[in-house]
Formats: sequence, structure tokens, C-alpha cells
Amino acid sequence: MLSLARKIDKLKIGKLKIGKSTYLYCSMKSRQDPYAALRYADFRYFLGTQFSYTVAVLIQEVVLGYYLYDVTGDPLTLGLIGLFEAIPYLVLALFGGHVADLFDKRKIARVCISGMIVISLLLMYGLHQLKGQADVQYVIYGAVFCIGVARGFMGPAWSSIKAFLVDQKHYSNAASWASQFWQGGMITGPAVAGFLYAWLGLENTLWVVIGLFVISFLSTTRISTPSKAVATQTGNIWQRLAEGYRFVTGSKILIYAIALDMFSVLFGGVVAILPVYAKDILLVGPEGLGILRAAPGVGAVLTMFGTAYYPPTRHAWRNMLMAVFGFGLATLVFAISTHFYLSVFALFLTGAFDSISVVVRQTILQILPPDEMRGRVNAINGIFVSCSNELGAFESGVAARLLGTVPSVLFGASMTLVCISIIYYKTRDLLGVNLMEQQSGKS
Repeated sequence: MLSLARKIDKLKIGKLKIGKSTYLYCSMKSRQDPYAALRYADFRYFLGTQFSYTVAVLIQEVVLGYYLYDVTGDPLTLGLIGLFEAIPYLVLALFGGHVADLFDKRKIARVCISGMIVISLLLMYGLHQLKGQADVQYVIYGAVFCIGVARGFMGPAWSSIKAFLVDQKHYSNAASWASQFWQGGMITGPAVAGFLYAWLGLENTLWVVIGLFVISFLSTTRISTPSKAVATQTGNIWQRLAEGYRFVTGSKILIYAIALDMFSVLFGGVVAILPVYAKDILLVGPEGLGILRAAPGVGAVLTMFGTAYYPPTRHAWRNMLMAVFGFGLATLVFAISTHFYLSVFALFLTGAFDSISVVVRQTILQILPPDEMRGRVNAINGIFVSCSNELGAFESGVAARLLGTVPSVLFGASMTLVCISIIYYKTRDLLGVNLMEQQSGKS
């Protein structure tokens, strides 16, 4: 009897209307396939590119930040790195989104990665010539500025390409796996960076970065699916950019999802000043810095495996609000901690909570925009994300210099909790949103 009950529970009963007649039908309920997106070869190459590219960028970011702080001793220089990368990205991202909607996104990615290889080679030459001198900061600022230019085109193209690689019904699953591999890169990059810097030195570590960029370039060449919308673009560039902006601001869940991510990381992000914590507060050196930078990624990856089986999209907005609230609380714990392992655990939790909001936001970005507008919509999202990351890094550096390191993190975490409270009040009507239903309805 129990076996029969289980079989009945797996049955799906529905109605089928043919002409004026309505028929009942019975079928087996489909089970969520956690590996659905991975069955697409092009998506696997996408993940390979994303992982190697993320690792390369993060290794470069960590070693340059630690080296610069070691040379200057000024936390503001860490914030300026983020600012110099953010400025060109913010200026160019919308135009980059327009370009992504007009041309094959695979080719755009290849050109951008090639540019980053050249920039890294020039950076190595400059660092070698000015090794240990204070003027080396200007070489680093110039390099990250050029990287920001490349990201202004790479970001919108790469963020929107995955929607062309899998069926619409697998968008949520693709978002989970893409986030897992991105977070995997967020783990590997910083963790490896600390040890590479300690064992190999700055220049040899940058050779590793260049090698990873080459691998990511080669991986993009294996993606065979065209990633250009078929629909004809109409109007001039400014009209098309305005069209993308109106689409984003016209969707309440989309604009608030982007804003929620921006404000949480803008105020609550501590990544930029982790070198200060590693060297002056926790006293753990470059190896400890690598562990601190990797901790959020570890938390994110472990959580992402869970989201592949149990997508957080059924009660999407509720889950996103709870995740960002947890992110703010974990940041508060990190701010007041003077114990290395407690600090690592707090950062682990920030990654775990952040991963949930990432999956929800990325699923929204894949479901809502039409194909011919994905580049522009993702460019606008990228601008907000850049504001939260790079400008957040600048805010962290300035606040650390004016208030002190620990008070600046306490201030940022508190502001995150204030922002989440305001957004919750304004978006209570979205608590019942089920992205899975919207996704199936669009398929």
C-alpha cells in the first residue's frame, strides 16, 4: 500500500483542451535535473573560460594589492586600485552592452582577453623597471585602468552569452553552475595568489596570470554556438541604450534586485581592505590573506551545490532579502573579530549568503530580457555591480583612512542592514514571486 501511495504521489494530473473538448491526462512528475546545463558542450567551455579567467583576474588583483600596500603602507592606495578600474568600466559598459547586442559575443570576449594578456605583459615590464619604488603605484593604476576598459566590453558580452548556450528551461540551473565556477575561481585565485606571492615573487606570479589568460582565450575558441540575436536592431545608439535603461527601470523585481546587490556590497564589502587585516590586525601575512580571500568563495561554492538541487527561485525575493540580511550580519561579526579562524568563518558566511542572491539575480537577468536586449540589460547590471565592487573598494579605502579599519567595516555592515530594511518595506508585494513559474511560462 505504501509503495502504491508513493507511485501515486509521483503522478502529475492536468487538463488538455482540444477544440471544445477538455481531457484529463496523467504523467509522471519530472524531477529536477541538477546537471541539465552541464549536458551542453558549449556551456562547459563557457564554464572553463569563466573559471580560468576569474582565477587569473583574482590572482592579479590580490598580489598587486598586497604589493602596493607593502610598498606604500597606505590603505587608500587599495581603494584607488578599485577606483581606477571602475571609472573606465562605468563610462564604457553601456556602449559595451550595445556592441554585445550587435556582434558575436564570443569574438568580443576573445578580443578583450587578448587585450588583457598584452596589458599584463606591459605591467610586468613596468614593475620590473620600478621595483620597490613608490612610483610603481602609477604603473599599477595605469594597468588596472586599461583592464577596466577591456572589462567594459567583456562584462556585458560574457554575462549575456550563457543564455544562448542552454535552453530557457535550464536558465536557473545554468545560473547555479555558472555561479559555482565563478565562485570556484574566487576561491582558487586568492588562495593560490597568497602562496604564489610568498613562494615565487611578484613577477613569476604574473607569468602564471598570463598563462591562465591564454587558457581562457583558447577555451572561448571551442564555443561553437553563435551568440548574436537574430532580431534587427532599430534606431540610433542612444535610442537603443535608452530602450535598455527603460526595460530595467520598468521591471520592479529587476531594478530592486540590482540595487540590493549594489548597496550590500558597496557598503558591506571588505575584500579591498583585507590586506590591512592580514598584515596589521590578524598578523597572518600573505598566506593568511590568501585564506581570507578564499573563505567567501568556499562558502559560496558549497551553497551553490545546494542551489543546483534546490533552486532558490520558488520564493525568490524572500530568499534574496534573507540572504542579503545574513550577509550584513556576517560582515558585522568579521568587523569585530580579532581571531583568525572566526574571521575566516565570518567571511565564509558572507560568501554563502551572497551566492543565494547571485543565483536569484542571474536567473532574473536570463528570464526577463529578450535576446536582442540582453547585452544592454547585462551592461546596466554590470554598471551597478561595478559600483558595488570597485567603488565599494574605494569607499572601503577612504573609510579605513578616515575612521580606522575596524570602524569603517562596522559602518559599512550597518549601512547594509539599513538598506535591506528599506528595500524590504518597498518590495513586500514581491515576496510571493515564483521565478520557476515565470521560467516555465516563457519556455
